[in-house]
Amino acid sequence: MIGWTLQQWQAAYRSGDLTPVQAMRKLATTLHDSERALWIHLLDESSLVHQAQSLSDTSLPLYGIPFAVKDNIDVAGMPTTAACPDFAYTPEKDATVVRLLRDAGAIVVGKTNLDQFATGLVGTRSPYGEVPNPFNPDYLSGGSSSGSATAVSLGLVPFSPWAPIPPVPGGCLRPSPIPWASSPLAAPLAPTVLCRPAKHWIASASLPST
Repeated sequence: MIGWTLQQWQAAYRSGDLTPVQAMRKLATTLHDSERALWIHLLDESSLVHQAQSLSDTSLPLYGIPFAVKDNIDVAGMPTTAACPDFAYTPEKDATVVRLLRDAGAIVVGKTNLDQFATGLVGTRSPYGEVPNPFNPDYLSGGSSSGSATAVSLGLVPFSPWAPIPPVPGGCLRPSPIPWASSPLAAPLAPTVLCRPAKHWIASASLPST
């Protein structure tokens, strides 16, 4: 499952070799063994399985497919911090993008780290830790969506919605002909989705951490 694209997840469920409940039980261990700085809030196995058990319509386009959410986007019942503990609040309902993804059958696994208030461009400006570059530890991950993009690049989830806070362009590990991953030339209007295959993403390659 690690590194699967959306199409591979769909094919596994269609074949009958895997169910969402089985998948979430397997995925839970991998997520909790992953780099802690990727996450601000990570759901446990019982929460993932509960979401999987609630699915009944196998025809949904994202049936049983896990995704992570940048922690400046609301997920009902989970704190939104924007990487600032003093700002934290717990929303009663999902942001529209999360609601639509869940309506399509997708399963939320957690909230990802980011540069505080999405105002950084490096992936290091968070009290929850510096998000490491998934390709080369000598380089920065980029930001501000460092946790989301790295989780996708590592194959922990096949996609992750992100949203900058205007006027900051936001984004990280985005497809781009230029090395500065958060350039406004590379970042479309939010919200959008970071999606595998990760080989098409860059990681601020011109910005060494030293």
